[in-house]
Parts: sequence; C-alpha cells; structure tokens
Amino acid sequence: LAEVIGGYWTGSLALLSDAAHVFMDVFALILSFVALKLSARPADDTHSFGYHRLEVLAALINGLTLVYISFEIFHESWLRWQEPQAIKSVELMIIASIGLIANLFVAFVLGGHAHSHNHDDHAHGEKGHTHEQEDLNVKSAYLHVIGDALASVGVVVAGIIIYFTDWTWIDPLMSVAIGILILFSSWRLLKGSFHILIEGVPEGMSSSEIAEALEKHEGVKEIHDLHVWSICSGHIALSAHAVLEENAAYGKTMSALKECLLYDYGIEHTTIQFEEGSCGQGA
Repeated sequence: LAEVIGGYWTGSLALLSDAAHVFMDVFALILSFVALKLSARPADDTHSFGYHRLEVLAALINGLTLVYISFEIFHESWLRWQEPQAIKSVELMIIASIGLIANLFVAFVLGGHAHSHNHDDHAHGEKGHTHEQEDLNVKSAYLHVIGDALASVGVVVAGIIIYFTDWTWIDPLMSVAIGILILFSSWRLLKGSFHILIEGVPEGMSSSEIAEALEKHEGVKEIHDLHVWSICSGHIALSAHAVLEENAAYGKTMSALKECLLYDYGIEHTTIQFEEGSCGQGA
C-alpha cells in the first residue's frame, strides 16, 4: 500500500511495478491459504479424492494473473518511454528502501524457519514426507520474497541514477525488468499447475523406472498399465497391474511393493492389481 501511494506521489512506474509484484505475492499466499483450508475438507461421495485440486487451481489463477499484470507493466512502460514523466527521486529511494528492509526482514524470518525444520528432522531422524513438503513450501515463499527484495534493489538503483543524472527513462526500463521477473514467476506456476492438471508424472519421477524397481521384487514377473500422477503438489497416487509368479505369496508381495513405493518414492496412495497373466491393458 505504501509503494502504491509512493508510486503515484513520486510518478515512478518502477515503484508501482514493485508494488504489483509484492501484492501478487500476498494475493498468492492468501489464495493458497484459502485453497489449503478448503482442500483439508474430507473426501465425500461426489469428490472421492477430496478437494486437493483446489491448490492447483489457485496456482493456475495466480499464474494467469501474473501474466496479465506483467503485460500491463510492459504496456505502461512503453507509454512512459514515449512520454517521460518527472520523478521525485529522493522520495522514490526512501520508499523503495523501506520496501527493501521489509522484504529482507521477512526473508530472514522465513530463512530461519526453514533451517529450524531441517534441524528438527535430522534431530529426530525423520524421513517424513510431510516435513519435507513443508520445507519446500517455506523455501518457495522465501524465494518469492528474495525476488521482491531484488526488485526493491532495482528501484533504489533507479532512484539513485535518476537523482544524479536526471535520466527518467531508467524508470520504465526498470519496470520492464520487474515485469520480466514477474513473467518468470508466472511460468513456474503455470508449468507446474498445467502438468498436474493433465495428469503428468510428478517431476523427478519416471514411470518406467518405478516399474523396473517393482519388477525386481521376489514373486513379481511383470508390471504393466502403470500410472503415476499428482492429485496436488506432494500428494502422489499410483495404480498398476502386476503379473505374479505361480508360487508367489500374495500378502508378502503386496506389502513389499507398497513399502517400496512409500519409502523409495513417497507414494502413499497406491492401487495394485495382481494377475496370473497379462491382461493386455496399457500395452
């Protein structure tokens, strides 16, 4: 809010662009928080997987909004480039510096929070995926704030240059740089959310490698029709057909396969169908 008021007061598009960047991070966090609360609702007859996909939809909305804002910044930068406006450089530097200090403070808090989680995990010897996912969420927020801090540094630098040289074209140029930074953020969000929505294999995993790992277990002759996908980030599901050897112990083999999927790949929701001969599905 301070940067919006300051942007109009000083005439700086760069400060307004930085305000838009920070606002989108706040908006993203609020939207994600609401989605997390809704996704915590239990599964029912009409939503057998629950409401986890709301997190993905929130990320998709955030990404599309970021694209819109970045192109609005590019458009306004082009207009400012053609008709430069007077800018109050001293006030610009002061407000941008306050924004920078705020971002550095939040980055310090989030950085310490992520470190404490890692320390606790090692202390208790936990391999838990919940802690690991929480650390990833904190790290993601931390990187967003670092991006905000870099944008604030850019605005301060623009203010210093304008103060000593009166080159007002630096302001729209810095706005374009911030717009590009926002576009990169939107690309990561859109890529991840689209990949989940089209039932893509979770990043860092390979369905063929998982099948090969399962086939190495005693009693397993063949794995086919294997599907692995994300219901939301950190919530992975798998289904597969397994052809067993003639004398395989069903219960022991099932336990071994589920244990492999859980501890080696972090896949908790599994559906495995045993067969005496390949059904031909997934060929």
